[in-house]
Amino acid sequence: MENTGKVRSRPAKAAKLKFRKRLKKLTSRKRPSTFKQIIKEINLYTQGWINYYGVGDMKSFIKEITHWLHHRLRQLCWKRWKKVATKFRMLRKYGIEEEKAWMVANSRKGYWRVTRSQTLHRAINNKKLVNWGLKDLNQLYQQRYLSY
Repeated sequence: MENTGKVRSRPAKAAKLKFRKRLKKLTSRKRPSTFKQIIKEINLYTQGWINYYGVGDMKSFIKEITHWLHHRLRQLCWKRWKKVATKFRMLRKYGIEEEKAWMVANSRKGYWRVTRSQTLHRAINNKKLVNWGLKDLNQLYQQRYLSY
C-alpha cells in the first residue's frame, strides 16, 4: 500500500494472537466434526474477523496466516487418513505417482513435518482447499480493504 499521508490503523498484537489461537482450536487434530463443518466454521470466523479488522493495514499478516491455515488443514487431512493404505490411496486419487505416494504414506515423520513435503502440497493444493469450500483470506481482505 502506498503512502497517501493518511493515518492507518492495524489490529493489535493481542487481537492477532487471539485470531490465530481460535483458528488453531478450530483446526485441532482431535476435533470430531466433518471436514466440511470445520471449513464452514473457519469461514464464518475468518469472514467476521476480516470484516471487523479489515479496515486496518495487515496484508502481510493475512498472507502469513493464510499460509499457516492451509498447512493446518493439510495436517488435519493427513491425520484423518490414519492408515498407510488410506494415505496411499488418497495420494494416488489426488494425482501423485505411485512411488512418491508410497514413500510419503510410509513416512515415520510427524504430521506437521509430512505436510511440509512437496508431494502433499501437490496432492492437497490451495485450489483444492478452495474447491472444498475454504474462502481465500487474501481475497476477503482485499475486498474489505479496498471498499473502505
